[in-house]
This record gives sequence, C-alpha cells and structure tokens, in this order.
Amino acid sequence: MKRLVMLLALPLLAGCVVARVAETAVAVASVPVKVVAAGVDAATTSQSEADEKRGRELREADERRARAAREAAKQAEQEPQSK
Repeated sequence: MKRLVMLLALPLLAGCVVARVAETAVAVASVPVKVVAAGVDAATTSQSEADEKRGRELREADERRARAAREAAKQAEQEPQSK
C-alpha cells in the first residue's frame, strides 16, 4: 500500500520539480536583460529627469541672484554710514 501511494505521488512531485526548474531557467535568462536595462536607464535621461534638472538649475541661479542682491543692499546701507 505504501508503495502504491508513493508511485501515485511521484508524478505530482515531478511536476513540482519541473516547475521549479522552469522557474529557475526563466530567472537566469532574465538576469542579463535586467542588467542591460539598468545600464541603459543609467546612461539615458528621461524627459522628467531633464525637467527636474533644469528646474533645479533655475532655482539655484535664482537663489544666487537673490543672495547677490541682499549683499549689494547690505553694502549700500553700510556705505552712507561710513562717509
């Protein structure tokens, strides 16, 4: 009876093994694709990334202009006092 159960269970276990092997093969085959995709993504810039970079550059330039204007105003206030 035990042998009969084992013989009947064998095809079920074989299916699990085949599924695991197929799953592993798919995972191994997809690794190079993922590596290439990551490299391409790192080497290229999307439109949203370009927009963010341009916005950051404009904001930093605006901050530099505002800082220069504050320093010029501060120097202008100090000049009449020193004369």
